Amino acid sequence: MRFARALAALLAASVPHAKADSTTPRIFDAGAYSFSDERGGFRITSASGTGTIADPIVVTEELNSADPVTLTIRAIRPIQPYGSSGDYATGFLPLKIIVLNNSDHAWIEFEFELQSILNQPSDDSDGLSFDQAQRQESMIRSNSFAEFSREFQPYDRLLFRKGKVDPLDTVSFSFLVTDFTPKEQFYLVEEPRLPSS
Repeated sequence: MRFARALAALLAASVPHAKADSTTPRIFDAGAYSFSDERGGFRITSASGTGTIADPIVVTEELNSADPVTLTIRAIRPIQPYGSSGDYATGFLPLKIIVLNNSDHAWIEFEFELQSILNQPSDDSDGLSFDQAQRQESMIRSNSFAEFSREFQPYDRLLFRKGKVDPLDTVSFSFLVTDFTPKEQFYLVEEPRLPSS
């Protein structure tokens, strides 16, 4: 895990000096975490906030297609489950994701999936979920979708539906990620969905 931290720091240090284009990985720090688009297919444009309920972390992105993309999230501060949010990676992460639809197609649904290990479903044993224990559904919302559903087995998924995001429109999603065994690194897969033809 020290190697992953060192790699993240190296990438973060190199980003401001790199040529700004759609292929250069971008890493932004906010609160006790960093957020990276290094897996490709989308672009992070900013991240801010301390990671508390009153000041959630806000990640702004641009998606150029309806293909799934993966946001890499790393702890950049010491992990302490009962520490104060923002000062420590506590496993309690209020998020707001703002996405520009920079594709040529409207999106009619949008799904998020948490993964502890890349490309493997997150199950009950890893402690990572969309607030499975508390079920604070009031924290889950979107400005463009009227309904949502959560799935905890065999995946940790959050699906927003009954809405539409036209090309060049922006959509926001708010939710709480909880991790009862806080990890140094995990993933958030994002998948917009198109109307069936």
